[in-house]
This record gives sequence, structure tokens and C-alpha cells, in this order.
Amino acid sequence: MPFTPFHLGPALLFGLALSAAFDLPTFLVASVILDIEPFYVMYFDVTGYPLHGFFHSYLGSSSLAVLVTAVVYLLRNSLDRIMMVFRISQKPSFKQILFTSFVGVYSHVFLDSFLYGEMMPFYPLQSNPCINVLSAYGSYTVVYGFCSITGFFGIVLYIYKIARSVAVLS
Repeated sequence: MPFTPFHLGPALLFGLALSAAFDLPTFLVASVILDIEPFYVMYFDVTGYPLHGFFHSYLGSSSLAVLVTAVVYLLRNSLDRIMMVFRISQKPSFKQILFTSFVGVYSHVFLDSFLYGEMMPFYPLQSNPCINVLSAYGSYTVVYGFCSITGFFGIVLYIYKIARSVAVLS
């Protein structure tokens, strides 16, 4: 997705709504980390490599999920201080961070699969079976609409939880 912040919408809503299952900071990072790949391809003008290449596959994103898990787990104390600024407190286990990392990167691959023909989400299979699934409805409209709506409701849920208590999550 060229507008990476759109991926934050679903992560925010589901991270807040399902805080017993997901670690919010991990979800937010994991849902956008994959777009370092297209940024790198565009910024460094890499020729012969697709904009949405290996890391925009379930196999490639799995390696990033492991990396995100390790980094978030190691930086947990620093992240806790940052999250307290937003009045969010969570004490996730390693398993919860790992699970959240995989859900975050896989949701990114899933959403982008409907938009980009050069993606091969099931690499090493050399196709994208999702590319024309939503075309009758306007793939970009559906995916961006979903991300925008979930982002809106994520912000509403955050404000609601802030209004109810100091710590948004437990």
C-alpha cells in the first residue's frame, strides 16, 4: 500500500479491541514494517526488483515477524515508557508479542494482495490469486475504505478508553 499509515487503522482498532490477545505497539509496528521494502526500492531506484517483492509474501513477512518480535521484546521497557505518554499500559508475554507480530505482518500482506499484481503472497508460487477478487467493487476503494473506517473507529475506541480510565489496556 503506497500510503503506509492506512495499515495502522486495522492495527489500532483490533489492537485496542482485542488487547487481551494483541500487544498494541507490536501490532502497530508489525503492520507497517513491510513497507520499508517498497520505500527502499523507490528511494534507491532499484531496477529489476518488484516494488512489493519477497517481504510482501507470507514467507518473507514471517522473517520480519520474527525480527519485530525480537526487537520489541528487547525494547519492551522503552516502549512501555513511550506508551505511557499515550496512557496505554500492557504487560505482554513473549508468546503474545510473537503472535501479534505474525498477525500484523500477515494482515499487511493480505490487504496488499488485493491491490498489487506484482505481489506473490504465496511465494514461491509465482502468482497472486487475490489480485482480481475485489476488482468489481474497486479494489483500492474497498481496501482503503476498510483501513480508513477501522482507523476512525480505532481513534473513537482509544478516546472512549481514555475517558474511562488512565490505563487504556491491561
